Amino acid sequence: MKTPELLSEIEAAIQRLSPEDLRAFRRWFAEYDAQLWDSEFERDVAEGRLDALAEEAIRDYYEGRCTDL
Repeated sequence: MKTPELLSEIEAAIQRLSPEDLRAFRRWFAEYDAQLWDSEFERDVAEGRLDALAEEAIRDYYEGRCTDL
């Protein structure tokens, strides 16, 4: 099955869910999506993709270009 067809099938299935099942699906998907984001973030950190941003933030802090929250 091609991706556009699969997406259409998933959309149709979601639309048929009862309100209770839709709530359960939302909870599951939010958790699933968060896990994917966490994995991507951890991979970016491990590969050094955020090093320059961290260095810039630290430099800004020491140079007084930050605001206390």
